[in-house]
Amino acid sequence: MKDLMGRAIWDFYHNDDPKDLQTETSISELDELPVDYLFRDFDEMNKIEQKALKLANGKVLDIGSGAGSHSIYLQNDRGLEVTALDISPKSIEVCKLRGVKNAVAENMLHFSDETFDTILLLMNGTGIFQSLNVIDIYLQKLNSLLNPKGQILIDSTDILYMFDEDEDGGYYIPADGYYGELDYIVHYKDESEEPIKWLYLDFNTFKNAAEHNGFKIEKVLQDEDSYLARLIKK
Repeated sequence: MKDLMGRAIWDFYHNDDPKDLQTETSISELDELPVDYLFRDFDEMNKIEQKALKLANGKVLDIGSGAGSHSIYLQNDRGLEVTALDISPKSIEVCKLRGVKNAVAENMLHFSDETFDTILLLMNGTGIFQSLNVIDIYLQKLNSLLNPKGQILIDSTDILYMFDEDEDGGYYIPADGYYGELDYIVHYKDESEEPIKWLYLDFNTFKNAAEHNGFKIEKVLQDEDSYLARLIKK
């Protein structure tokens, strides 16, 4: 892993010739991701992020924290105890430099047995699950990190709209596998990461997986094709 996302975050924070990130998936073309988007304040965040941050309570684990914008808001504006967790070492270094008190560079599957009242997975939080084949592993790990009355706040997008529609209202989707399973590639300064698996989930598919793994799930907010879900232990 070249940690290109982390390098872009690091360069932007230090004003060291930062460039925009470029991302693409197996069903979409190259797209620009301005790095300053990862440093935005609460007022600049979308409705789903804002709703999740308002619902967060108690001791919080922010998985996939990136530059730490969600963690900083919860720590400084809400006064909550927050741990920022990201697989990117450079992103976590920036979190610390920005004032996040607890920040850990680690894969969530290898994270400690510490438990939390709220677990956040935002900006298509279901992406970290990779595919339906291994989603149970991730949901069971999340279950183990959650206090008995805790909650998981996670968002995703139903990407069915990205596929062609026929005259009868059906969609042309791949026959093998689930249509939300994509390859995701990050580019930065003429370098490219190896493709990673990334999962977008429609709510009904997510509901079935969550309930199978011992959660109650509710849709808290719908915003066009994206939604925020809350999971609690049964």
